[in-house]
Amino acid sequence: MSRTITTENATQDPSAPDPSGVDGQGEGLKQRFHRVRQDSMSITALLHAEDCVIQSMPDASPIRWHLAHTTWFFETFLLKPLAGYQPVNEAFEYLFNSYYNSVGAQFPRHRRGLLSRPTMKSVFEYRQQVDAAVIDWLSRQELTAEQREILEVGLHHEQQHQELMLTDVKHLLSCNPIFPAMFDHPVADQASPASVEWVGFEGGVRRIGHDGNGFAYDNESPRHKVYVHPFRIQSRPVSNREYLAFIQDGGYRRPEHWLSAGWAAVQEGDWQHPLYWCRREAEWHEFTLGGLRRLDPAAPACHLSYFEADAYARWSGHRLPTEAEWEIASQAAAPEQILKGANRFVDSGRPVHPEYDPTDTAALRELFGCLWQWTSSQYSPYPGYSAPEGALGEYNGKFMCNQFVLRGSSCATSANHARRTYRNFFPPEARWQFTGVRLASDGAE
Repeated sequence: MSRTITTENATQDPSAPDPSGVDGQGEGLKQRFHRVRQDSMSITALLHAEDCVIQSMPDASPIRWHLAHTTWFFETFLLKPLAGYQPVNEAFEYLFNSYYNSVGAQFPRHRRGLLSRPTMKSVFEYRQQVDAAVIDWLSRQELTAEQREILEVGLHHEQQHQELMLTDVKHLLSCNPIFPAMFDHPVADQASPASVEWVGFEGGVRRIGHDGNGFAYDNESPRHKVYVHPFRIQSRPVSNREYLAFIQDGGYRRPEHWLSAGWAAVQEGDWQHPLYWCRREAEWHEFTLGGLRRLDPAAPACHLSYFEADAYARWSGHRLPTEAEWEIASQAAAPEQILKGANRFVDSGRPVHPEYDPTDTAALRELFGCLWQWTSSQYSPYPGYSAPEGALGEYNGKFMCNQFVLRGSSCATSANHARRTYRNFFPPEARWQFTGVRLASDGAE
């Protein structure tokens, strides 16, 4: 089935404030700072000390490093500029700086797992000291506009790292042959997803990008005009059953479906299936944060690289949406539909695993709180973009090369961290994030 949505019958004015980006309204800065910082500790509480110090691959970081780095961010950009502030430990500027060259040199990323010191106890104490200093500062004075912006970036930065903590520890635990679980509760089987529909959109000049209402990263601006041809986009992300058909048809053995670099990645990495899938006793299994389980064919297909998403799209006779198409399509979703994803986000208390929502009857489903969805758009600056001055200008702009844009959010994302205009980005071979695929095609019919 298919349906067409025109500018006239779209339910959401694309220039209106994005309800999915409303963040922290009615909550004081001190309370919000405490809540976000506590969320990181709540993740850590589910782990053993041994889980927190190992680095399973160069793209991942030990949990201990995440806890220290997010603390370093607040100390470096908020506290150090204050008169009379004394850093907790001068060595931390080198150990826990991620990539801010204007701040100073950094300990090599791929060697973070070699840092046996400072200990977990020392990192916890570091967090407590910095938290106390920030809370005291917030209690004593009004923030300048610049300080408020830094604090806002810092809170969203920590939420990004909370998602990375979950994906990094999942990769770590998957390397263990006994497949230990992070959560006590296993992931349950899902009901069969709704049938796929094609939702059409007319072509024309549209506007995308953040409109300045609420928080956004600098790479989401400026808001600008784009021209799109008529297009269709699928009502939900691809399922395991649908992706399994690609595998059974020899998808990982047929180079005609793959980009050249993608086929090289398949050969070099001996890819035969998505990350965390394996065959045991002639059945497909999948590793989850709730342990190893039989593959649920009714669940969304997850942990796909851009190369795999693109190959699947080619095999199916379709393509990936551009990021402009994805954002335009999301503008047709009513505010309550976008916020509906909140009951699937990480802070909902549900298992951290992508799910379809069986109660959702909207034209487009699982836009948020399920999977980050690959687009065919390379991560590049919007027209008129310029990186902010200073160290925070290094946050996004300098990565605009050899990356692809993902849209939406995942089951590991905090609810108030998601919005329509969010531009996540990863290199095309990345597989350890909660990433999936929603197909698109040309023509509104």
